[in-house]
Amino acid sequence: MISSMMRARNVTTPAVRAAALSFLLLATAAPVALHAQDLRGPLTVNDPAPPAQTEPARPTALTESVAAIVNDQIISTYDLSQRVKLLIATSGIQPTQQNLPQFEQQALISLIDEHLQIQELRHQEKEQKFNIIASDQDVDDAIADMAKQNNMSAKQFLAALAAQGVGAETLREQLRAELSWRDWIRGRYGSRLRIGEDQIRAVQKELAANASKPQYEISEVLIDANRVGGMQTAMEGAKQLVAQLQKGAPFAAVARQFSASATAANGGEVGWVSPGEMPPQVDAALAELRPGQLSQPIPVKDGVYIIYLQDKRSGAGDTMVDLKQAAVALPANASAGEVEAARVKLADLKLKIKGCGDLEQVAKGVPGVVAGDLGEADIKDLSPQFRDAAEHLKVGQVSDPIRTNVGLHLIAVCGKRLASGATPDHDQIENRLYGDQLSMISRRYMRDLRSAATIETRLQ
Repeated sequence: MISSMMRARNVTTPAVRAAALSFLLLATAAPVALHAQDLRGPLTVNDPAPPAQTEPARPTALTESVAAIVNDQIISTYDLSQRVKLLIATSGIQPTQQNLPQFEQQALISLIDEHLQIQELRHQEKEQKFNIIASDQDVDDAIADMAKQNNMSAKQFLAALAAQGVGAETLREQLRAELSWRDWIRGRYGSRLRIGEDQIRAVQKELAANASKPQYEISEVLIDANRVGGMQTAMEGAKQLVAQLQKGAPFAAVARQFSASATAANGGEVGWVSPGEMPPQVDAALAELRPGQLSQPIPVKDGVYIIYLQDKRSGAGDTMVDLKQAAVALPANASAGEVEAARVKLADLKLKIKGCGDLEQVAKGVPGVVAGDLGEADIKDLSPQFRDAAEHLKVGQVSDPIRTNVGLHLIAVCGKRLASGATPDHDQIENRLYGDQLSMISRRYMRDLRSAATIETRLQ
């Protein structure tokens, strides 16, 4: 029988389902004190040095059941419950009755993929006649590194997880599969990959063509529809993740645990992108976002994106101006006499100002005048009145009084420059293309393993 996980034959019994739910409810019975950006990121633990605890006892045979079978290898409900607890402890997402099924699905998908990976690597070890699976020492080193990043000893780190009911072996098995698969893909395919100069030049040409367009610093989560069982499931999962992110779940932690993109290992951080580097649907969403905003789920071919816009900058062809102002507050319905009195006051003030350096100090001595630094802005983003003045003034010059709906203003141009967004160099472009191709190879490899495998899930 060959079937994908989402199409697997369902043989769930009430007893099996009840046993699984009992483990999941146990995972959420106590408040979650451990929130990690992920297994490789900083942990926030209520007790920075929790007391050592023994590993959770395995359930008895009466309560442990089969959650899935992968090529005759069993994933038990205990294994599944442990992975769910690990996801909860490291994702920063608070478990609810609504999102527990998503945790369960993600945990089961990860366990099935890891079983397939280890099975394939053991087969390759026999074929290649050398060790591929990460050793105990490799795993110990990885745990020690994580503990160091969290200012803990390895013992304290594992105790922090144990406080949330996560056994050390659960973490070790996940790390062993992750390390082994990463090194296998890099070792087998990395040396064969060749990024041609024509590919790099094509990217450079596209970047140059988009140099005058806005650039966006983003982080991403990509839900792979093929991996989770279709676009509808991917959209529903993405909506739940967005809801949790809006409640404060750390984006990096969610990306590391749920994203299928190569950037997942880096907390979903993509860096600066220009229009055309992401799918058109993502470009359209970015144009509507402001820095600090999170997108709604963005469906694309074979998946769903969630985008966090960290920052935005103007294209290289735009002019940036650094401004200061001195202003008198006036409502839009101020009388002509009030406007004229303010104009006279500011005109007299302008005669005393030598430039940006003394504007605020000089204005401080004039009653009713407020002065301040407006910072740097793209000239096209200024209000029409300010834009016209900023375009014609030279650095160091001060405008005549400018009327707006909120007052009368003098603006001083303290700096003016062409925006010059940093463009990736040759090596950075090559590295990004190399990483993208390795990620694509890994996803295709896993797709083929799933297609060829006999996978039976016993949980609805």
